[in-house]
Amino acid sequence: MRTESRFEQYDLNLNLPDPLLPRQRRYTVQERIDAKGNVLIPLDRAEVEALVDDIAAAGYESVAVGLIHSYLNDAHERMVGEVLAERMPGAMVSLSSEVSPQMREYERFNTVVANAYIKPLMKSYLGRLAGRLAEEGAACPIFLMHSGGGIISLESAAEFPVRLVESGPAGGAVFAANVAARYGLDKVLSFDMGGTTAKICLIKNQTPKTSRVFEVARTYRFKKGSGMPISIPVIDMVEIGAGGGSLAHVDAMRQIRVGPESAGSEPGPACYGRGGDKPAVTDADLVLGKLDANNFAGGSIKLHTDNSAKALTDVLGNTLDMDAATAAFGLAEVVDENMANAARVHAVENGEDLAEYTMIAFGGAAPLHAGRLCEKLGVERLLVPPGAGVGSAIGFLRAPFSFEANRSVYMKLSAFEPNLIRTLLSELKAEATGFVRTCDTEADVLSEFKVYMRYTGQGWEIPIVLTEEQAMNPDAATFERLFAEDYTKLFGRPVAGMDVEITVWSVNATTPPDDVARIAEAPAGAAAPEATRRRVFDPALSDFTDATVVLRDDMVSGATAAGPAVVTEDETTIIIPTSRHAIRQPDGCIDIRLKKGASQ
Repeated sequence: MRTESRFEQYDLNLNLPDPLLPRQRRYTVQERIDAKGNVLIPLDRAEVEALVDDIAAAGYESVAVGLIHSYLNDAHERMVGEVLAERMPGAMVSLSSEVSPQMREYERFNTVVANAYIKPLMKSYLGRLAGRLAEEGAACPIFLMHSGGGIISLESAAEFPVRLVESGPAGGAVFAANVAARYGLDKVLSFDMGGTTAKICLIKNQTPKTSRVFEVARTYRFKKGSGMPISIPVIDMVEIGAGGGSLAHVDAMRQIRVGPESAGSEPGPACYGRGGDKPAVTDADLVLGKLDANNFAGGSIKLHTDNSAKALTDVLGNTLDMDAATAAFGLAEVVDENMANAARVHAVENGEDLAEYTMIAFGGAAPLHAGRLCEKLGVERLLVPPGAGVGSAIGFLRAPFSFEANRSVYMKLSAFEPNLIRTLLSELKAEATGFVRTCDTEADVLSEFKVYMRYTGQGWEIPIVLTEEQAMNPDAATFERLFAEDYTKLFGRPVAGMDVEITVWSVNATTPPDDVARIAEAPAGAAAPEATRRRVFDPALSDFTDATVVLRDDMVSGATAAGPAVVTEDETTIIIPTSRHAIRQPDGCIDIRLKKGASQ
């Protein structure tokens, strides 16, 4: 049954994701807690003990415990956990009331099973990592990035490893938020494109947008709704199969399609000369002149343009009657349009107009495509920071210690209970702060409060941010006003006469972010020295054009490069379209803007 939704409405052979835990490995007990947390059928400890003996005899090393409505009353789950600890002391136990104490049984059970599924592997790995580092004399504490954009202790990560899913891309969003703070930008679109995927995230007021549910193991790769939901705090990103290694093919409708298949690192794109015979995005970039065959990865890898041309011709050109350059143009336009369309949809879903945003691009492939993406989206300004190729890793160093605690307690505004709310949020604050204190016992800890609200009868909620004053002195009128404002922004108008429900309460404890000094932006100065020139295809002109090639290391503060131009470095290459010009800012960012009088 899952969520009773069909992610591909007309596909008669719909493939749903296989459950992590097959039916024959699920065990039941007689008990029931109702939707208000009251015990309807008590749990018999003797029944649990007999069941745990059967589980122990089967030889399991990790057990997930999920019972109906345990997010409101965890007494029965705790009893099961106690019996498991007594009778299976070597087993690892995950309780849904600890891993994801939120309503919606399918999402909660799926999350606790995922946590139990990876816990033995992660706990063993993290233990070995700590041990090896200690042997090498590294006595410093070890921290890990989590999917919500913060850092947690090794012990917390080992207990809740499901929170590490998507932690790498989260680092990239933190990196982009830090760059946004340096420039005082309140509306930023982060664009991270690597070898297999592209990830897009909205960042407002220097804070990445977050969500509390995301999907893994999609059966239709990158198709929303086709995966297993994981209910944990996560930075909200849209992810599509568009990376340097994404492969192209022609479908039954004679249209060029890119991804989700990827060349990987072995054999890699055809241009690597390692046996790849299918065209990847990198092959198109090479044929279009965006990459230098003799200076890829700082000259450490020699690229083969003839291999790329042959792969493009064999797979796309012969079928569609076009030469290699035209096939490369088609491939690049398809992948750029896929990314642009994903960004448009993501913005519309969040009630945002991307024309008001600045793009920050990072990842090895993003600077190659970001300029064209800005043209398609009507974005006038693009920043490519130094270290763009390893932006996610830099983001890890910028992230605060943080932990978000959630709990589902259903409440209508017509039955508002200020004392209960105050107690609930205080408990969540203490829980989240306790996790942060395992990382830093002395730093100041800030608390960010959020409630998820909806009109009665609706299926999903929207997040409403509260100040600490509003959280600790709750008032129904204030909650309703904040909800109406955010609902109107998303959907155009509020719904008059409808009661409002609160379903989930959240507190994120975080150490204060480092002070980020605003940079004094440099005015446009002299043109950067030209290293060489080469022919580069400009898709807006549908033709090759003579482009200036500039070494990023040669660009001093204020140095400019007018498009068409190419800015090269060891980690990536920045393509400046004909419609743009670039200025090197004092912090090393390449600031690319629309030329005066140029059209998008």
